[in-house]
Amino acid sequence: MIPAQREKFNQQFTIEKYKSFLEKLQEGYPEIPFRVAETPVFIPKALKDKLIAAGEEIISLIKQSNFKELTKNSIPKDWNVPNENAQPHFLTFDFGICKNEQGELSPMLIEMQGFPSLYGFQCHLANTFRQVFEIDNSLNHFLNGFNEEEYIQLFKEVIIGKHQPHEVALMDVDALNQKTAIDFFVTKKMLGIKILALEDIKKVGNQLFYEENGKQIQLKRIYNRLIFDEVAENIEIFKNSFDPREELDIEWVTHPNWFYRISKYTMPFLNSEFVPETRFLNQVESIPTDLENYVLKPLFSFAGMGVIIDVTEADITNILDPENWILQRKVTYEPVVKAPDGGVKVEIRMMYLWPDGGEPKLCINLARLSRGKMIGVRYNADFDWVGGTVGFMDE
Repeated sequence: MIPAQREKFNQQFTIEKYKSFLEKLQEGYPEIPFRVAETPVFIPKALKDKLIAAGEEIISLIKQSNFKELTKNSIPKDWNVPNENAQPHFLTFDFGICKNEQGELSPMLIEMQGFPSLYGFQCHLANTFRQVFEIDNSLNHFLNGFNEEEYIQLFKEVIIGKHQPHEVALMDVDALNQKTAIDFFVTKKMLGIKILALEDIKKVGNQLFYEENGKQIQLKRIYNRLIFDEVAENIEIFKNSFDPREELDIEWVTHPNWFYRISKYTMPFLNSEFVPETRFLNQVESIPTDLENYVLKPLFSFAGMGVIIDVTEADITNILDPENWILQRKVTYEPVVKAPDGGVKVEIRMMYLWPDGGEPKLCINLARLSRGKMIGVRYNADFDWVGGTVGFMDE
C-alpha cells in the first residue's frame, strides 16, 4: 500500500530469506502452529489516520456512562463472573481494508474484542522482520509515539499492576499447548510472569494458589486467556481447579465479562462510516431482498465458527434464537497487498492497552493476509503470502 516500500520488499524477498526469518522467529520457542505470512503490510499515513479515527469512534461508545446498561444482555447468564471492574484492560478492533465510494482505501470494522491478543508476539514478530529484511526506519509497528521500552513498561503496568511478577499468571485451559502459546512464552520473557494451565491453580477458601518448588504461592492477579466458549461443553474441568464464576479473592486482567460486552454484540450500537450496517436478527423487521450482500453471524462463537456467508431466507427463518445473531452487510475487501502472483486481502487489528484508572492507549497492531473467502489462518491453509503478520505504518 506504500508502493515504494512494497516494491523494495518484493525485490529483496527470497524463499531462503523467508525460511531464515521463520527460524529466527522460532529460536528459543516451541514450534509456531499457525502460518506466519511472508511479508509485513506497509500502511500509508492516510489509511493509518482513518484507522485511528475509527478506533476513537468506537472507544467513545465504550466510554459512555450507559455502556454497561446497553450491553447487559451480552453476557450469557451461565457465564456471568462476579466483581466486574469499571473498564476492560484490552481493546482490539479488526478492520478489513476496503475502498470507499471515493475510491480511497478505508477501514471497515469486522470484529471487536475486550480481550487480549498477541501483545507480546507482535513485538517479537516486528523485530524479526527488521532483522531479516530491510524495513525502512521511517516505518513503525508501534503507534501513538510508543517505542519498545515504553510499550513494555505500559504492558507491565497493565498485566502486573501493583503486584510482584510471581503473584501474576497468564492462564488458559491447557496453556502450553494453545495455538497462541508462542505469545504466552514471549510475554513470560518480557514480564517475568508465570504461565499456568487451569488445573495448575487450586482454590483454598476463596484464594487461588499454585505450587512451585514444593511451596504454595498465592495468585493475586490472573492475565486471563481462557475463553468460556471453548470449555462450555466441558465445565467438569473446573472441578480440578476453580470455577471463575465463584466469589474469589483475585484480580482479573481483563475481567471475563468484557469478552462479551465488547464483541459482535456491540456493533449494532455503532453508527459510523467505518462500521458496516449491523442489526440484531430479532430486530430485523423484514428480510432484505439482496441477501447476497449480507452475512449472518452468531454472537457467541469463537474464531469465525458458525458464520454463514452465503445467506438464504431459510437460514434466517430456521434460527430459533434470533436474539443471539446479527445480520451484517458484507464488507468487500480490496486486494491491496501486492504478492508476486497478484493481490492479497488484508485485515488490520488495532490493539490498545487500558491501565487501571487510566485511559485506553493505542500501542501496536496485528495484520492478517488472506486469499480465501474468510480472513483467518484456518481458512487460508493452502495458500502462500497469507497468514499472521504486522503492519509497518508511515509516520
